[in-house]
Amino acid sequence: MPTTNDAEALALAALAATLKDVARAHRFLDLTGLGVEELRDRAMAGDRTLLAAILAFLESHEPDLVAIATAVETTPAALVAARAELEA
Repeated sequence: MPTTNDAEALALAALAATLKDVARAHRFLDLTGLGVEELRDRAMAGDRTLLAAILAFLESHEPDLVAIATAVETTPAALVAARAELEA
């Protein structure tokens, strides 16, 4: 199981990778109701709720989970474990 710091770092990497894909980024923002500025502020503050939310978003659509896991050079299971750690 990842440590909190590992989980946060992994979630931030997943968020960055998610935002590189315009369609995926818009879908995340639309589903969460977040604006770009709020997203940036909360991410920079290491908001665990936001970090868990990005991972839950990816979990909800397996192709996204797999694509982002590949992009950040980890496994889908590691992203799921990181979400669980952040929600603990």
